[in-house]
Amino acid sequence: MKSIRARLLVSLLSVVGASAVIGAAVTYYNVLRETESLFDYQLQQMALSLRDQGFIAPEEAEALASDDFDFVVQIWTVDGTRIYASHPRVALPPQAVLGFAELRLGDETWRLFSTATRDRVIQVAQPLAIRRKLAAQAALRSVVPIVLLAPILALAIGWSVGTSLQPVRRLAAEVKRRDADALEAVAASGLPAEVSPLVESINALLARLRDAFAAQRAFVSDAAHELRSPLTALKLQLQLLQRSADEASRKEAVAALSAGIERAIRLVAQLLTLARTEPGAQQTPLAPIDLAEAARQAVADVVPLADTKSIRLGLEANGDSMVDGDATALRVLVRNLIDNAVRYAPAGGRVELALAGENGHIVLSVDDSGPGIPASDRVRVFDRFYRRASNESDGHEEPGTGLGLAIVRSIADRHRADVQLLDSALGGLRIEVRFARAPKRA
Repeated sequence: MKSIRARLLVSLLSVVGASAVIGAAVTYYNVLRETESLFDYQLQQMALSLRDQGFIAPEEAEALASDDFDFVVQIWTVDGTRIYASHPRVALPPQAVLGFAELRLGDETWRLFSTATRDRVIQVAQPLAIRRKLAAQAALRSVVPIVLLAPILALAIGWSVGTSLQPVRRLAAEVKRRDADALEAVAASGLPAEVSPLVESINALLARLRDAFAAQRAFVSDAAHELRSPLTALKLQLQLLQRSADEASRKEAVAALSAGIERAIRLVAQLLTLARTEPGAQQTPLAPIDLAEAARQAVADVVPLADTKSIRLGLEANGDSMVDGDATALRVLVRNLIDNAVRYAPAGGRVELALAGENGHIVLSVDDSGPGIPASDRVRVFDRFYRRASNESDGHEEPGTGLGLAIVRSIADRHRADVQLLDSALGGLRIEVRFARAPKRA
C-alpha cells in the first residue's frame, strides 16, 4: 500500500473501529452488571419493606398480585406456614436460604432474596430470563450512541485526511505540469510544515539541475567554439598538403598536419576528461587510496614529455598518504599538474612534486622553474579554455587547451580539496592541493 491517504485512512479507521468495538463491549458489559445489581437492590428493598409490617392490607395484596409485575412475593411463618403469596401459582420453597440465591422452578431459573424476622420469613423472587432480557435491552440502548457515532467519525476522518493532503496533491499536480525547461523553484506557501522539507529538497534539486544544465550548455558551447578553430586549421593544412608542389613543402605540410592532429586529439581528450569530472556525471565512489602511488603513476605518464625538454622531475613522498578518493581521477589531477609544469618550464628546467602531512591533511605540491602566473591571473586560470597571453620574448610560448587547471579544480572540488597557486622557490609557480587525510579503518 503506497498511498499515504490510504495508509492514514486504514490506520485511523482501524483505530476508530477497534475503539468503537471495545468501547461498546465494555459499555455493554458494565451496563449488564449495573442492571443486575439494580435488580438485586430492588428485590432486597422490597423484602425489607415487608419485613416489619404486621399484616398486608387487601389492597396491597392485590397490587402485589398484579400480572404486570415480574416478581413474586411470599411470606412464611417461622413454623413453615405460608401466610401470603402474591402469585399462588408460583410456590417458592419454604426452606429459605437467607440472602441471595438462585433456584430452579419448573422451566425457569429464579433469582431469590430471603430475609427473616422473629416471626416470619419474607421471600422475593424474579425470573432470571426477564432480568437478563431487561438488562440486555438497557445495555443495547447504551451502546447505540457509540454505534451511530462510529460512521460519523469515519466520515469526519476521511474528510480531514483528504483536506490535509490537498496541498500535497496540488504540489504533485504543479510538478507534473512542468516540462524539462521549467526549473524555477516550487512555491512553498500554504504547505504544511511536514511537507516543507520535501519542497526545500525539491527546490535544492532544481537549483542543482539549473546549475548543471547551465554548465552543460556552457561546456557544449565552449567545446564547439574551441573545436571549430583546430578543425578549420586541419582543413587548411590538408589543402596545403594537397597543393604542395615539391617534397620539401609536402614534408612541411605533413608535419604541420600531424601537429594539428595531435593538438586536436589532446583537446578532445581533455574535453572528455572534463566531461567525466563535471557534476552530475556518473562517477566511481570514493574509497581509501594511496595518493603517493597515484602521484608515481602520474609522474611516469609525463616522463616522456619531460625527457624531450631535458626537464628534471622529482618526487618526494614520505609517510602516510592515504586519502578518500577516486584513484583514476586523482591520477588525472596529478598528471595535469605535472604536465602543465613541464610544458611551461624552460628546457633543462626542474619540476618538483612533494607529498607531506599537515594538521590532519595531505598536501600535494608541484613546483616548477617556469615563468609562473601573475597574481592577477591566478583566479581566471581555472576557467575553462582560458589561456594567458604567451610571452614569446622569454621563450615560454606553449600552446594549450586551457582545460588542464579547470580539470584540476573540478576533481579537487569533488574530493573537497583546496587548491592554491603560490610563488615557487624554484622561481616559477607552486600549486598546492590540500586533501583531508583518510580516517584509519579498524
